[in-house]
Amino acid sequence: MFPPLTPELNVRCIKKSLSFYTELLGFSICFERPEDGFATIELDGAVLMLEQIEELAPQNDPWIPAELEYPFGRGINFQITVKNLDGIYRCLTDNSYPIQLPLEQKSYRVGGQFVSVRQFMIIDPDGYLLRLNSLANVNAGAAQV
Repeated sequence: MFPPLTPELNVRCIKKSLSFYTELLGFSICFERPEDGFATIELDGAVLMLEQIEELAPQNDPWIPAELEYPFGRGINFQITVKNLDGIYRCLTDNSYPIQLPLEQKSYRVGGQFVSVRQFMIIDPDGYLLRLNSLANVNAGAAQV
């Protein structure tokens, strides 16, 4: 039902997060529990769970080990490989959504090969850094640095 790793992101407003992920990025809702402020979303095989938190520092909540502070996503970025990178980028720019790193093509060494990806980065409404990408090509040549 879920990939082996499915991040669950704490969000301040589930409606705002669902609007961002579905309307701007193209995720679909797999299922939701509105009474719990919870939803699971999917795009091209990438799955995220979103859960609205009521307090930034709940007492004795094992799911929130320390007080939360915006931006919630400090120290992590989520790489999401998508099929329609250009369409998503266009939707974001058409809606004047801030772009953290503009669309670029970059090569990375992966084992004995170089993988070239097209990518850009944005920050979601709760401060999670999202790097959306698509594969450009794979070769054994030199990487662009």
